[in-house]
Amino acid sequence: MKTKMILSGAIALLGLASCGNSGQTNQEAPSQEYPVMVLNKQDANMQSVYPATIKGQEDIEIKPRIDGYIEAIYVDEGSVVRAGQILFKINSPSSEQALTSAKASVSSEKAQVNTAKVNVDRYRPLAEKGIVSEVQLQTYENAYETALASLEQAEATLKNAQATMSWTTVTSPVDGVVGEIPYRKGSLVNNSNTLTTIANTGNVYAYFSLNERKLMSFLDGVEGSTQSEKIRNMEPVSLILADGSEYEDKGRIETITGTVDVTTGSANFRAEFSNKQGRLRSGTSGKIIIPKTLENVFVIPQKATFSQQDKVLVYKLEGDTVKQQLISVQTMPNGQDYAVTSGLSDGDKIVSDGVATLRNGMRIATKQEYLSQN
Repeated sequence: MKTKMILSGAIALLGLASCGNSGQTNQEAPSQEYPVMVLNKQDANMQSVYPATIKGQEDIEIKPRIDGYIEAIYVDEGSVVRAGQILFKINSPSSEQALTSAKASVSSEKAQVNTAKVNVDRYRPLAEKGIVSEVQLQTYENAYETALASLEQAEATLKNAQATMSWTTVTSPVDGVVGEIPYRKGSLVNNSNTLTTIANTGNVYAYFSLNERKLMSFLDGVEGSTQSEKIRNMEPVSLILADGSEYEDKGRIETITGTVDVTTGSANFRAEFSNKQGRLRSGTSGKIIIPKTLENVFVIPQKATFSQQDKVLVYKLEGDTVKQQLISVQTMPNGQDYAVTSGLSDGDKIVSDGVATLRNGMRIATKQEYLSQN
């Protein structure tokens, strides 16, 4: 009886062992098929995006050149104005008084000139006849010259007063758009007050910056031996507006500051855009998109990768076994693909989907192979 029990136990153990070995064999055998991508090098169209501030070509502060009260405002905020168009009328009593006084002085000096000339004309014949002395004639001639000089000075003062009075009419120096008008009719203003700002927005500037590392990389990728040559050879740039839409016209980079700001560690760029429709407003924000091309890279879907400690990896196929492979990547503009710059070779095969279920050294079956393409 005891012998039968031992024999039955041994048979049971053999059965369990057999089941265990069968399970292990099934685990090692490929049970799922994975899509595989065959890599081939290509050029990838990339882009870099930078925050930008939009400014008019000219943002001109309009200030009164005289003290006085605002008598009239002829424009409204946001109005489009032309050069020479009247914006404000300033009432300046002191300027009016100065003009009245200057006119009176000119009239008085003219009278003095006339009197002095009459005396010279009267005494010159008498001096020629010896009736009066030459000294007396010279005295009248000197008085006449003095009167002429005084008249000239009075006329200059009048011109200045007239010019000052012309400043009571404030006009726009350029074509542009009227900014905020902080003062209203009746406000007392002087030459330290900004009545408004005129933004010349026929063309606008978009200002953005690159740090030192990106600046060097960017310039190295542009043809030219000098910065001026590189700027001329740069590709047109795009502008993304605050609402996310792309501005219809392309712009060009015009200037790059010659020094890197020690505070920010960045160099400033200026790109110019046409603004014939007036859509772009000075003081608004956007994003500059700079296109670039990466040559001889591999374009793979992001779903073919996984991350470990901030590193990007793929599963590379060797025979029927997958091996983890570290790669360096740049994100493609579509947000779904990567451009692989290092870590893989032409003709390599990688698993393009389902990598979350893989482990390093795992055997797999492949269900399709296709070439990578942009």
